Amino acid sequence: MRWAGRAGAALAAAVVLGAQPAAGAQGDDQRYPARPIRIIVPFPPGAGTDIVGRAIALALAEAWSHSLVVDNRPGAGGTIAGEIVSKSNPDGYTLMLGNVSTLAIARGLYAKLAYDPLRDFAPITLITTSENVIVLHPSVKPGSVKELIAYAKANPRKLNYGSAGNGTTTHLGGAMFASMAGVEMTHVPYKGSVPMLTDLLSGQLQLAFSSVPTALPHIKTGRLKPLAVTRLSRSATLPDLPTVHETLPGFDISLWQGIVAPAGTPRAIVMKLNQQIAKSLHMPDLKSRLSAQGLDAVGNSPEQFAAYMKSEADKWAKIIKASGARPD
Repeated sequence: MRWAGRAGAALAAAVVLGAQPAAGAQGDDQRYPARPIRIIVPFPPGAGTDIVGRAIALALAEAWSHSLVVDNRPGAGGTIAGEIVSKSNPDGYTLMLGNVSTLAIARGLYAKLAYDPLRDFAPITLITTSENVIVLHPSVKPGSVKELIAYAKANPRKLNYGSAGNGTTTHLGGAMFASMAGVEMTHVPYKGSVPMLTDLLSGQLQLAFSSVPTALPHIKTGRLKPLAVTRLSRSATLPDLPTVHETLPGFDISLWQGIVAPAGTPRAIVMKLNQQIAKSLHMPDLKSRLSAQGLDAVGNSPEQFAAYMKSEADKWAKIIKASGARPD
């Protein structure tokens, strides 16, 4: 299988192509899929979520011999894409590769959200889990979380941290860190991780709470300096890095991505998608390639994913309240 998540392919490809469906096919529960499926990704091409979305699209295209269109709709912390999908026809031909931001955080962050993640979607399966990593431009002096806190206290609001948008974990991770450490930093939101990363690499930003897949290539080349990962346990991808939890006990941010359809999508279609995606995720090639990006493949049931979304929405609502974070 060609890896659709490589940077060149992710930036250049807008459509993952399979064999063309029969002309005029409309499809139903039994014949699904009978025409192209659109997977909406809430972030720009090249972002971590986009990489996974294209990998899933390619896997389904190969399994079903049908075209899958990857449609990037960035903005507003991913909530623009969420609104589009929530209002789409529930026929299985419009899906979203959502993440913790669009499917959990948004519910507690935005006072007026055009969709309810727990009511307006039919969960299909949890795709991957991972963590963020605190990365600094090499010109920034701190070499540990303890030193970063000391530096931020001595230089209030002089540290600019970038995010992939309001309401993302890259935003709330910084807000949570500042709250727990008792420091002040300036949040600079972008429309996705790619433009944020561009400014971080150029030194216009000092640090970011980046996803591992986004930051990893630049950590390996030394263009970014990693300090710590954000889950409670150390990362298999970056095993030598400490966790933030080791300095700030209780600091825990887990990333995840999952596929959803509009609420009301027929159960038979939900299950067909669930079974094929889960099967693809556990194929050695795709699983190992996701692992190389710092992502753990999952592939659980719709019911398990629904319960997980609910628990994450409740958790993040408490974090948002405690940190005082607001979309700015």
